[in-house]
Amino acid sequence: MGNTVQFRLAHAGDLPALIDIDSVAAHDRRRVELLQHWVAARSCHLLLLDGHVVAYGVLHHHFFDSGFIEMLMVGAHVRRRGLGEALLQHLVSRCERPRLFTSTNRSNQPMHALLARNGFIASGQIDNLDPGDPEQVFFRPGARAAQPAM
Repeated sequence: MGNTVQFRLAHAGDLPALIDIDSVAAHDRRRVELLQHWVAARSCHLLLLDGHVVAYGVLHHHFFDSGFIEMLMVGAHVRRRGLGEALLQHLVSRCERPRLFTSTNRSNQPMHALLARNGFIASGQIDNLDPGDPEQVFFRPGARAAQPAM
């Protein structure tokens, strides 16, 4: 990457930057409301590149008392530079439960590859969210999973 990468929780002042990099928010008011909710809930983590917000991820812990990465969004202008992987690893490190889940559409093969490289395994699917494109669920142990006794 060669640039300075930092992570921090988002705050209300970051909303314009989040909307800017989110490929859905520009045309979907509901996504803007979700962004506001995620920021207020302190579950929206930012990746800053040279001080600029270029990616965000949403991690919460109310999916069957497990961690769940609800969203991972990298700005189109900085994709394919390893930032999604860096953000995913950051979110894994922040998981407060022994189990971590996430999901993505079956058609999102770049995300499938990213998850596989980072220790996630397929864990089922949810139909009827996006017609003809099931949501695939993935699992991996959380960073704070209990280590087996020796």
